[in-house]
Amino acid sequence: MARLEILEFPDPRLRTKAQPVAVVDAAIQQLVDDMLETMYDADGIGLAATQVNVHKRVVVMDLSSAREEPRVLINPEIELLGATVESQEGCLSVPEFYEPVTRHERIRLEALDRDGQPYELEAEGLLAVCIQHECDHLLGKLFVDYLSGLKRQRIRKKLEKRHRQSA
Repeated sequence: MARLEILEFPDPRLRTKAQPVAVVDAAIQQLVDDMLETMYDADGIGLAATQVNVHKRVVVMDLSSAREEPRVLINPEIELLGATVESQEGCLSVPEFYEPVTRHERIRLEALDRDGQPYELEAEGLLAVCIQHECDHLLGKLFVDYLSGLKRQRIRKKLEKRHRQSA
């Protein structure tokens, strides 16, 4: 397994729309394994392939505190259900920023697992929010897009400054 580089906002590659996975083969399974390792190493709960500059419809997540319940979503399709709720969101591609975002409280998901087997689930709460957040990445959308232009610019400038200082 390998730890992959996580792209950070405002990197334009984060805006690339991911393409469907045609076949779940050994290369996709290796990508899933590398993404899980990367997500765990970065102390995240979700990671989309777009965030590691692979523009395929692949998401990994694990909301368990013991890091023992990895979820794999290949070619995820979601149906938004129920009312909306506001909650604090952060993102490995927008490090150290947490802002309130409004999302649907429930969703229905159809996806393929790591072995290419189809499955469905209904989710609510944090799992539903996380799935929506990660599926946005596959569309080239970030949680900062839900914020006011002023807040988004403030975050952009702070991250650009940090990138210049670390270069």
